[in-house]
Amino acid sequence: MEINLKAIPFDIDFHPSDSLVATGLINGYLLLYRYAADAEPQRLLKIRAHKKSCRAARFISNGRAIVTGSPDCSILATDVETGAKVAHLENAHSAPINRIINLTEATIASGDDAGCVKVWDTRQQSCCNTFQVHEEYISDITFAPDSMKLLATSGDGTLSVLSVRNNKVHAQSEFCEDEPLSVVIMKNGRKVICGTQTGTLLLYSWGFFSDCSSLCSLPEESSFDSLLHVLSDRFVDLRPNPVDALLKLWDMDELLQGSSSVMRRNDAAPDSDSDSDGMDVDSRAPASRGTKTKNVGNGKGQASSSFFAEL
Repeated sequence: MEINLKAIPFDIDFHPSDSLVATGLINGYLLLYRYAADAEPQRLLKIRAHKKSCRAARFISNGRAIVTGSPDCSILATDVETGAKVAHLENAHSAPINRIINLTEATIASGDDAGCVKVWDTRQQSCCNTFQVHEEYISDITFAPDSMKLLATSGDGTLSVLSVRNNKVHAQSEFCEDEPLSVVIMKNGRKVICGTQTGTLLLYSWGFFSDCSSLCSLPEESSFDSLLHVLSDRFVDLRPNPVDALLKLWDMDELLQGSSSVMRRNDAAPDSDSDSDGMDVDSRAPASRGTKTKNVGNGKGQASSSFFAEL
């Protein structure tokens, strides 16, 4: 099955319960298609959502609406059934919006090119959390619902952990020369994997975010631009590069057997946590609200034969 969009897509999202897929295009259009295994895809909506490109697209409110973000700094919510505008925040950010994710039925999160992450109440159409922690663009965001924490990667080479419940920056990793472009939570919340621009995977243990516990360099991979968690121990590499045109499913066990270029860091200290969500705690004070912080870890590389040994 193929869909000719006739323009470069920036983001894609699947409906949570129906056979619908939405995508945002470089020309600012939002497209909605219905798909089936034995039929041609049917376009249901084509809307000029933004004057500039449509970088982010996500189903919200159990699939009743689609929210989009753009370099014009606006967020638009569109009704799936009618295509009508539900809400439009013209100055949602002070910088171009790069990522949007769905958190709960009534909340979403957005990240911009200036490193700011915001949490929005879709019912009140208002911002309820603002985190100005990064110095460069937000490349990806994911959500841990059990602990009510956001994980954000940035072009400044760091991963941050943001507490939605307390509106505080819980932790921030050391600087990494490989820009993290994507992030997924694996192993039922125990592990976090970041994909980088050089084709290296960074593995973090939950509660130990100052420094990655392991890393795996895959020479055949140019970059991990987008990762999708599909099972507890499997994730998909979504590669928009038209040269490769590949979608790859990675199994941790296979990486465990085939990995040869690996570094391990075992002496990182656990991050402090005031939310009492079962994570290990040390004596370091958590990062203050709304400030730029960088935790300096003490991790040192040691040789190891397995990237996913801890899994």
